[in-house]
Amino acid sequence: MVSSMRNARRQQGFTYLIALFMVATLSIVTLRALENSLTKDRRAKEAELLFVGQAYQQAIMNYYQNSPGSSKTYPQNLEALLEDKRTSTLQRQLRRLYFDPITASQDWGILKDSDGKVMGVYSMSTQKPIKVNGFPDALCSFNGATTYQSWQFVYPPNACSQSLQNQQN
Repeated sequence: MVSSMRNARRQQGFTYLIALFMVATLSIVTLRALENSLTKDRRAKEAELLFVGQAYQQAIMNYYQNSPGSSKTYPQNLEALLEDKRTSTLQRQLRRLYFDPITASQDWGILKDSDGKVMGVYSMSTQKPIKVNGFPDALCSFNGATTYQSWQFVYPPNACSQSLQNQQN
């Protein structure tokens, strides 16, 4: 009878050890799933930032190129992209002002020309981007960027994309 009690205690200890191992394994798997989910969300926000930034860049380009007369001007502020009243017909370069998907705010960094007019926008986030290369030619200055603030959506585009265009011609 004494030996059967000893065997029962040994088996209980073994079962406890297996339960601890299962909990540890489950914790590791859950942590990995959480990391993958966070990375997936961040990549989606980066893609949205690229879309929104290029929308602002395109709107600024349209505003600049559609300036009446021979003198081209940039918008005074981002709100000017919503309703361009410089001509007799109302033009809308953007339908709405976008939120920065990384910071989840409407506060953008503004790049201005020498007259204080808006040439471009950038995110105010100091986080390191996941995507660091493989950008389209128009955004080649983003390669190797250390923060999202380095992703500057400017019109005219940066020098590297202009030099690529000149090489293709």
